[in-house]
Amino acid sequence: MEAILDDEFSSIDAFLGAGHVCAIMGYKEYYPLAKKYKIPIVITGFEPLDLVQGIYMAVNQLEKGIYTVENQYARVVKEEGNKAARAVIYQVFEIGDREWRGIGEIPNSGYKLKKEFKDFDAELKFGISHIQVPENPDCIAGKILKGIKKPHQCSQFGKKCTPYNPLGAPMVSSEGACAAYYHFSETTF
Repeated sequence: MEAILDDEFSSIDAFLGAGHVCAIMGYKEYYPLAKKYKIPIVITGFEPLDLVQGIYMAVNQLEKGIYTVENQYARVVKEEGNKAARAVIYQVFEIGDREWRGIGEIPNSGYKLKKEFKDFDAELKFGISHIQVPENPDCIAGKILKGIKKPHQCSQFGKKCTPYNPLGAPMVSSEGACAAYYHFSETTF
């Protein structure tokens, strides 16, 4: 989120925090982001009513000039997350640099196996020095993720790029911006 917000062209006004991630990791780490960037962050589920309520909560914050973290998805997500699951994650993984489709490499933005679990590391086992997914030159995923462009402004949206043949990260998962536009837009493609 910081990599997106630090981009000089980013035009993000608020975030809907991914409820499935926060169910495990919690959302305490969002508080400093909301304060530093003066941006609402609302944790939501992925059901249509969850999303609508989350959008309402974010807009309400923006209209009142409030920038905090709210949890719309309280029936699943707790502030501290799932302590047992986090303990296993921290036992097996450590923070490392990761490549993010549409954005590039972000230092300390993902997990990698700790040295004591190297026997389970596919990169070492199969001699892969750097896993990289090639970006499709027709995809504007980075601009969409940063809020610079909307999915329907992509020349490939609904044509070469669909949920059945995604060209970039925002179309891959059902909760991605492009996939949501594709499924819920009134526009015919």
